[in-house]
Amino acid sequence: MKRRVIYGLVAAGVLTLSAVTTSWAHCDGLDGPVVTAARAALEKKNVNLVLIWVQPAYEAEIRSAFDQTLTVRTLGPQAKELADRYFFETLVRLHRAGESAPYTGLKPAGRDLGQAIPVADKALDSNDIKPLLLLMSGEVRAGLEEQFKTVIDKKKYDPADLAAGREYVGAYVTFIHYVERLHEAAVRPVHGHEPEAESAEMHGEHSD
Repeated sequence: MKRRVIYGLVAAGVLTLSAVTTSWAHCDGLDGPVVTAARAALEKKNVNLVLIWVQPAYEAEIRSAFDQTLTVRTLGPQAKELADRYFFETLVRLHRAGESAPYTGLKPAGRDLGQAIPVADKALDSNDIKPLLLLMSGEVRAGLEEQFKTVIDKKKYDPADLAAGREYVGAYVTFIHYVERLHEAAVRPVHGHEPEAESAEMHGEHSD
């Protein structure tokens, strides 16, 4: 039972990806985890707090940007604001580069990230996954039940009604692909940001 719930948790996150595009831009936000780490690093003057967010190949660039930012910050409030913004943008850009994800600029704080991401962050903060499991497994169950009911309703068609028959086939194919994606999401590993080509393959239409 526990294994099925965890499968549902992973699968729901992948299946909602195409509908909630902001999920992949979570790290772009001014209130996201990367910028939050940057603020803490600057205040504590500890670059290690942000180096964990970039690949080793970008470490030298981040160290340089960090030192420059600390220097400029001392020149006044306006200089501090500009320097911090520069560092946030540099850090997020290189973080996403290391994940093979495009950088499209910093996003404003307070965006609607849907239900899953805030609950996931809260679970990590509280060390309690139960609310996240309940949310995600509930969404998967509701999605499966809805898709299943649609197929069952259309299954009772008159063989003489070709249009109705084709509607049933369309609903059947959609349901089977939905189940297929759930299973794939549960058993295949996810590494950071999903490459665009892989994302399109995962969430696009399959030929039957």
